[in-house]
Amino acid sequence: MLDNIASLTPAQIVAELDKYIIGQKDAKRNVAIALRNRWRRMNADKSIQSDIVPNNILMIGATGVGKTEIARRLAKIADAPFTKVEASKFTEVGYVGRDVESMVRDLVEQSVNMVKQKKKEEVKQKAAEVVEDIILDALIPPIQGRATPGYSSTSDPNAMPDNDFELNERTREKFREKIRNGELEDRKIEIRVQQSAMPGMGVMGPGMDEASMMNIQEMISGMMPKKTKKRKVSIAEARKILLEEEAAKLIDMDEVKEEAIFKAENSGVIFIDEIDKVASSSKKGSGPDVSREGVQRDLLPIVEGSTVNTKYGIINTDHILFIAAGAFHVAKPSDLIPELQGRFPIRVELDSLTKDDFYQILKFPKNALTKQYEALLSAEDVELTFNDESLDEIASIAYEVNAEVENIGARRLHTVMSRLLNDILFDVPDKIGANARILVTREMVQEKLSGMVKNRDLSQYIL
Repeated sequence: MLDNIASLTPAQIVAELDKYIIGQKDAKRNVAIALRNRWRRMNADKSIQSDIVPNNILMIGATGVGKTEIARRLAKIADAPFTKVEASKFTEVGYVGRDVESMVRDLVEQSVNMVKQKKKEEVKQKAAEVVEDIILDALIPPIQGRATPGYSSTSDPNAMPDNDFELNERTREKFREKIRNGELEDRKIEIRVQQSAMPGMGVMGPGMDEASMMNIQEMISGMMPKKTKKRKVSIAEARKILLEEEAAKLIDMDEVKEEAIFKAENSGVIFIDEIDKVASSSKKGSGPDVSREGVQRDLLPIVEGSTVNTKYGIINTDHILFIAAGAFHVAKPSDLIPELQGRFPIRVELDSLTKDDFYQILKFPKNALTKQYEALLSAEDVELTFNDESLDEIASIAYEVNAEVENIGARRLHTVMSRLLNDILFDVPDKIGANARILVTREMVQEKLSGMVKNRDLSQYIL
């Protein structure tokens, strides 16, 4: 189950994170250790396995420095179910807020989808063969009532002569070859597809929690007969629709649920953002602080380890890795209730981004903004490139605007790049045609962005 982690040492996990996130070495080291400990626990002595609990992590840092990205990339490296929640949303409607157990249900849902997708890939070949026969039957229906060899067609008027049957089979084989070669992709055929469940079905009742609501809705949906409808679609589209349906029929949902629960329990990652928003700034008080402390006390059993009822079964949260994050500009980590503080033993302070960090963020990550814009314009056969001086100037302006207006971290680069390239993106392909080459230079950056910091009146419009 955790074989993919077995091949990754903490140093290799950090190297993988380095491909997408600049700096923050301390945070990367801690999450890499936490991830490797998952595999270590699963391979430890059985007598102590259940007693080894994960060291949850509290990330402290301003917005846009990479807290969420580190957690999300970590889950992707581990092929683990991942869900992100904002702690502040649990206080939106006062003390009660949203059911905190919903984060665990979201994690299980994510896990089920991941396992289901993996199982579908395993049966894809078998499903493809079934789909090919369905498409072939829609194109050339097989002859029913073939005459038995040597059986006189005169004695049974409904029996088809052998030569007609063989002609039909030869035609079907020719069309099968055409389907496999992709020669009939645009040909329209009529297929029967399952209708989706009735939307907007609700269940009303006093004191009903989210899990009960989902279970009742699923039960009612399961009792209703499955309806099908005819659709006229191209063979390419029919293959896509039918492949999904046939693959779903071939997988064992009980096995999927069991594996998904195990995966969520042993490799799931829950990222609780804005944890500082539920920290009470004063130890005693009333009003909002009572609500915040109430949310912390609701979160505590989930983080400590408890059982949560989901529509796929009961899940234990003892070994789920929780990563909490917050800017802590107003509140301090010590303002959290002591019990919750104790459940996040690893504290990591993330560094604010420097001008050099911005430069590296623009140049090195696999998903760098510069590479994203280059890919967008390559779709129009336009070659966009940035020289080093231009990247240095963009980084300098982004850093300056953050210092002058409000520090939103790396997200500032999105605003700067958008303003820099908006005219080019608008002019392609009308004024700037295919095969054009555009080099972004320091002079171009200065010309386009010179007013961003100098003009204080415009600063209110800069996000």
